[in-house]
Amino acid sequence: MIDVPLSALEVAMVQAGTRAVDTLRDTTAFAQRLDALGYRRLWYAEHHHSPAIGAFPPVVLTAHAAASTSAIRLGSGGVLAPNHAPIMLAEQFGTLAALHPDRIDLGIGRGPGTFDEATARALRRGAGPTTDDAYRDDVAATLRFLVEEVALGTLPEPWLLASSDAGAALAAELGLPLAFAHHIRPDNTLAALDHYRAHFSPSPWCESPRVLVCVETVCAETEDEARWLAGPMNVVKAGLLKGHSEVPFPSPEEASAHPFTAEERAGVAAFGAHQAYGTPETVLRRLTEVAKATGAEELMLVTPVYALAARLRSYELVKQHAAMP
Repeated sequence: MIDVPLSALEVAMVQAGTRAVDTLRDTTAFAQRLDALGYRRLWYAEHHHSPAIGAFPPVVLTAHAAASTSAIRLGSGGVLAPNHAPIMLAEQFGTLAALHPDRIDLGIGRGPGTFDEATARALRRGAGPTTDDAYRDDVAATLRFLVEEVALGTLPEPWLLASSDAGAALAAELGLPLAFAHHIRPDNTLAALDHYRAHFSPSPWCESPRVLVCVETVCAETEDEARWLAGPMNVVKAGLLKGHSEVPFPSPEEASAHPFTAEERAGVAAFGAHQAYGTPETVLRRLTEVAKATGAEELMLVTPVYALAARLRSYELVKQHAAMP
């Protein structure tokens, strides 16, 4: 039995042989099923111009899912502050929180959401990469606008997303809950969380340190099936290890034929050692270990597998077994 709440991250992978609109339609069924299963929250990530991930604005997906579910919290995981005017983020998520009280989260991150420099510049209207000071100012301005300008009543719950010490330090300085991307930078997790807790300053948003850790999770009836389902994402990771931009998200059959180099296999295996793949028993053991090691108050599962049915089955198995003694 796992004793922390479980949530989910939707990255909207566009599967080989399908269209982005098919992925978009799947997001509704996904949100409704997680709502029924009792997951605490579902967040949407911001991506642009990717062959593997749909460019669906988190605020739009949040609005649509909130209208078609009843209890699950919804929001961004995250919207990327450098790509948006702070007052617009405040207005968008403040409006959502007023329409769906106590169900909306505003998770803010820094990355550009793309590996393509031209796309990054287009998002920022020609501006270059943001600085640490500019990012801090954008986050602080968004929070200020929520209170001073929008003021629609119930506010969204703000979170800061991070995958480094710098992001954790900013969350501590501003007194925000921290969502840490263990599924991206697992080697950074423990040091960043230690820094966050040691330097946390209470704020009106959060009285004490609060940590959510995101873990890549693939759960299936057998270990072999879990490895099969994890194969497509391993192909994407292999490309990233070589410094390539994202590649299309392959089917498990295509992934099984991918010619991994020895270096790629080692890199993928090293990353996977920090995540949770396998049968329900294996996955719950790994998630429990991550929760204990990090002291996380909540775990968020990201399950980038091919086919909606397999992805939903993974979340079903985890939730069903999480409640077992």
